[in-house]
Amino acid sequence: MNIFRLAGDLLHLGSILILIARLQQTKSCAGISFKTQVLYLVVFATRYLDLVLSFVSVYNTLMKVFFLASAGYIVYLMYSPLKASYDKALDSFRIEFVLGGAALFAVAFPHKYTVLEVLWSFSIYLEAVAIMPQLFQMTRTGEADNITSHYVFALGGYRALYIVNWIYRYYTEDGYTDYIAWVAGVVQTALYSDFFYIYFTRVLKGKTFKLPV
Repeated sequence: MNIFRLAGDLLHLGSILILIARLQQTKSCAGISFKTQVLYLVVFATRYLDLVLSFVSVYNTLMKVFFLASAGYIVYLMYSPLKASYDKALDSFRIEFVLGGAALFAVAFPHKYTVLEVLWSFSIYLEAVAIMPQLFQMTRTGEADNITSHYVFALGGYRALYIVNWIYRYYTEDGYTDYIAWVAGVVQTALYSDFFYIYFTRVLKGKTFKLPV
């Protein structure tokens, strides 16, 4: 554990709390991609299968339980109580391609050839692209409310901090490397590049998130 990893975890935690607060306060899931939330639920479900098989620390266990429970809760909110506000026509990204791609990469390039490690690798590859339906929906509408923008920023920022964490660990832990996480993390952060630019040039200046015409 180091300050960059902790900051990344807290930003990830914050992104989820922002989204849950937004859904509960507005009683609407308009502008939120249900498909992205389903992908994140799959990510956590396949990554944390070791929850009952191994114990690392209380912190690690609590974070795993929170991410699993919150992902399930968000999917539940969007599927049932807030379903009437969901616009399926806008959330049209074909997630079967990212699911299939992540599965192929997990089988071809796993951390190890065991069931848990292949599923862990699958979750890493899938997380790298899980935000794509949300970003795709935002490009279709051309804008997003500020709370949704803060949620997406926190989600992208957490992974950027993890990259700094890996670099720090490389120099402080005798050449620590996890190539799967490194590559997936860089791809994931790169997907946010356009969003980050608009966020910094508009939202942080008090303007609404809006794509250039």
